[in-house]
Amino acid sequence: MSTVDRTPKPSFTKGLFLGQIQSELVMPFPLIEGDERVRVDAAVASAREYLASFDPWKAEEAGWVGDDVIRDLGERKLTGMFVDEKYGGLGLSQSGYCRVMEEFGYVDGTLAVVMGVHQSIGTKPLYLFGTDDQKARWLPDLAAGRKLAAFVLTEPNVGSDAYNLETWAERQSDGSWLLNGEKRWIGNGSKDVLTVFARSELGHVALIVEKGMDGLSTGPRFETLGLRANNLQRVHFNNVRVPAENLLGEPGDGFRIAMNTLNNGRMSMGTAISGGMKRFLEIAYDHVSTRRQFDRHLIDFEMVEEKLAWMAAQIYGLESSSYLTTGLVDAGVADFSLESAMTKVEASDRGWYALNRAFQLLGGEAFMNRHPLAKALRDFRIFPIFEGSNDVMRAYVALNGLKALSEDLPDVASIKLSDPGRAFGELAPYVSGRIGRALRPERLEGAHRAFSGRVSSVAGQVVRLRDAAEGALRTHGKKVQEKQLVQKRLAEAASGIYSQIATIARASAIFARDGEPISGAEKTVAMNYLKKTEREVGRELRGLEINDDKYVAQIGRSVRDRRGYPFEL
Repeated sequence: MSTVDRTPKPSFTKGLFLGQIQSELVMPFPLIEGDERVRVDAAVASAREYLASFDPWKAEEAGWVGDDVIRDLGERKLTGMFVDEKYGGLGLSQSGYCRVMEEFGYVDGTLAVVMGVHQSIGTKPLYLFGTDDQKARWLPDLAAGRKLAAFVLTEPNVGSDAYNLETWAERQSDGSWLLNGEKRWIGNGSKDVLTVFARSELGHVALIVEKGMDGLSTGPRFETLGLRANNLQRVHFNNVRVPAENLLGEPGDGFRIAMNTLNNGRMSMGTAISGGMKRFLEIAYDHVSTRRQFDRHLIDFEMVEEKLAWMAAQIYGLESSSYLTTGLVDAGVADFSLESAMTKVEASDRGWYALNRAFQLLGGEAFMNRHPLAKALRDFRIFPIFEGSNDVMRAYVALNGLKALSEDLPDVASIKLSDPGRAFGELAPYVSGRIGRALRPERLEGAHRAFSGRVSSVAGQVVRLRDAAEGALRTHGKKVQEKQLVQKRLAEAASGIYSQIATIARASAIFARDGEPISGAEKTVAMNYLKKTEREVGRELRGLEINDDKYVAQIGRSVRDRRGYPFEL
């Protein structure tokens, strides 16, 4: 009688660092189908109908998207898209919610951020960690747009290092909490329901603070380069007494709640950005297909066409990664933190590059202050920074992958990457720059035959990622925690492999649904994206062995010594 293997498996991306391709987690691709598709399509149609009349310029001039807009969206339940229907929401899946967020990103980056702050990170802690009483108390108003939510984490001295908060909560004898401290850069900070993260003698806590509580104050408001219709605030706590029933989870759960919320929130950023990229592509196409120079339309020039093709392929790849990740959430996969981080980095980087290409195609016209691309240029620059700086996210992906691999290697399992006291010499030697064992490539099971060559390529890339990660561990030992250029390359390689797998899975699902002849154009864009990304992964992995890092360090020291540019003519 066979036995079922119930050993907990690592996340999909951690598995890649181990040389594994867990096909059952990603195949078939999680298309939105059945009743959920009907509900999502209805929400998309409702959003499009309303957003057709939204004026981003009016909102920017007013400094706020408008209470009337929030009210109207609430009446359509678009302010509570993932909230259960019993609390007045639409009850959409993570994939469905993120699909509707595309519509906000297409119309206006600022409105997408306001909706994301309210739902993806503002309401989400209550949704994920609230008790039934807490949900019944707050979710109906939040889902209906009668109140707005905020996620209150960042402080004057605390950004990416979110663990070391300075805001302090002292537990009182009656179970309430006395809250003191200052937060900054808080979207919706002057609004209604604030999930506040603080430290206490019992560990980190997450507290629900409501507008109007004694000792709570906001302002002055931040004046920002972009997202000027977003209400970005300083928030001050001066002996704010928070009732015991406003504690989310248990004392000590605060940091875990914050990180889980951000992991969820980053996914909607990915799809909102893909919506914005679609708008950039359309604006660029409209211009180059009508603008004539040198007796022909701009679109007839190869370098113009190449930019349009690049944008279309990047949108396809980003969509694939984003919705594969939301599908993991909907399937109940417990650990999707690395996939969420990679999707956020990919979206914010590629969205910025796509915007610059569209901007270049429109030339001086886009440089005019009232042009949509000029506004987008101001709005989009923040995306690689907030909800986890991209450099921090890359380090997070790589170090978690390396940690999983170190625990899988018998001769290095005793070396804890989080333990600075262990000696480098305890690691087994890494001989001749190569791993002393052969790893059998694992293949992505269930892919369409049209992608058999790409499946083989991905299998080889996974082996190379495993070898490179093991090489980094054995070469640097614990010092790998300080080797951020190594981390960056490993993270970029893992992200590229993940996006290829997502693209193969997506195209295979479309072929199975529609038939390969009908999907010929989709095969072309998928193949183009896969080949380009394979080359990018190859460059990152080669860069671990052949690079100019020592010169970078030398130049960096020169800059530090001279406090700026170190050379004179």
